[in-house]
Amino acid sequence: MATSNPRIFDTDKRIRLGIWGLGRGMSFYSTCALLNVDVVAGCDYNEHMRSNFLQANPGAFVSADAEAFLAQDMDAVLLATFCPAHAGDAIRCLNAGKHVLSEVTAFHTLAEGVRLVEAVERSGKVYNLAENYPFTAANMYLARKWKEGLFGELMYAEYEYVHECRSLAYTYIDGLPVQPGNTVHNWRSWLQFHYYCTHSLGPIMIITGERPTRVVALPARPSLAGYLLGNEEGMGGIAPSLINMSNGAVVRNLMGATTNDTHIQRLWGTLGSAELNVGRELTLRLGGSGGSPKLEVRPRWDDLGELAAKTGHGGGDFWMVYFFARQILTGEPAPFEIFAACDVTIPGILAYRSSTEGGTPYTVPDFRQPEARAAWREDHWAQQHFDPNAVFPVTCDAGITQHFSATMAALIRYSTAYRAYADWERVASDLARPAELLPIVENLANQYHDLLTTYALARRIVAACPGTDGARVLAEMLALGGEAVATTPAFRTALLARRDALKAEYAHG
Repeated sequence: MATSNPRIFDTDKRIRLGIWGLGRGMSFYSTCALLNVDVVAGCDYNEHMRSNFLQANPGAFVSADAEAFLAQDMDAVLLATFCPAHAGDAIRCLNAGKHVLSEVTAFHTLAEGVRLVEAVERSGKVYNLAENYPFTAANMYLARKWKEGLFGELMYAEYEYVHECRSLAYTYIDGLPVQPGNTVHNWRSWLQFHYYCTHSLGPIMIITGERPTRVVALPARPSLAGYLLGNEEGMGGIAPSLINMSNGAVVRNLMGATTNDTHIQRLWGTLGSAELNVGRELTLRLGGSGGSPKLEVRPRWDDLGELAAKTGHGGGDFWMVYFFARQILTGEPAPFEIFAACDVTIPGILAYRSSTEGGTPYTVPDFRQPEARAAWREDHWAQQHFDPNAVFPVTCDAGITQHFSATMAALIRYSTAYRAYADWERVASDLARPAELLPIVENLANQYHDLLTTYALARRIVAACPGTDGARVLAEMLALGGEAVATTPAFRTALLARRDALKAEYAHG
């Protein structure tokens, strides 16, 4: 994969990289060309992912066979396999003599974490965790200013990764429905949200230089519709963990799914504070008191930042590959080498464990210390996996259930479009800018024919397979989508009339 991009590393050495997991893994593909990295191989069980890889990289090796993939002549693996499999897959790569850049999280149990640390130590290879959220322009700016002493000592922080990604339980990352159609996604359909703690905890660690030392979380029950597992077991709810950092400060780390996706970040130091709503403004309050001046700043990138900004996740994907390549080429440690990867992963596992025990606090072990590893070496505690093939029993008609994943993905889209229309109509007279109702109404009107088709197919599956998990989540989304009202001729007439009236009043305003 030759490139004419500017020279970043002062060496002609190239890194031969294989990508294992060609969904999320391909998000890094274009970045590799900038950083002395040649993508020479790919691996994925899914044929259409392999086909997409070959279209981007003709002539590269690609296979569904992990052993054949790992036998290729390459230096490193970008690991983007199923989340709960990361530790085992990373160890296979290390044992095959490959450096590893692993997607989050690093491992699923503490025992796996011990095995991973010791595999890295034995191999002598580079291991990095691809935690990218600390490496936006704003977070890198905050890290520089924190290191300069601008904010003093960390007192308290609130970071969150609140992301309602319900449809990913039923589709691959590229939006195609999971196949076979009567199954669900391998891990997004069931993983408890505390496990996915790194996007909110990671930035605090990088900005302040502190590591987590203690964690506690309370159980929370309410859950959104359409998730196969409820809040206490799955991804459909929300609750924070509280974490002590190594200087004694407290962090509220909030993960989960709710009716308001947010990525708000706030830090308080002894000299100053910062507030960031990701994608919006960064404000600082500086002067050492609660009433000190509070002003917006424009964070400047580090060197190479403008190049990074062209890549995914606000530049974070660029920096993940950059730090990894730099460590391989120069030996300079990356921010999320193996021990930092442990520090950012363990609190999520223990937070979920704490919540299942009514709020038992846990000390976060430091796996740099052999004695800390010894204490957790045989600790295999983990959330029980949901079987993605068990959504329907074998007695259900596969000719009907094969449409489940595609129907559920479409139903999520149409039912929430209905819900947005119905609920905003209830407060339409209170809108500060009434014209903003028009695109909501148009969205539903434009999709209405497909809504009816999807609702009918969902109802057919529910009727054919009563009492199953699949029937339950379909019924929940049908209820959210106002099936009894939305499918009537009177509703369609009223919807189109409302659209036309709003267009007449606002379309040219």
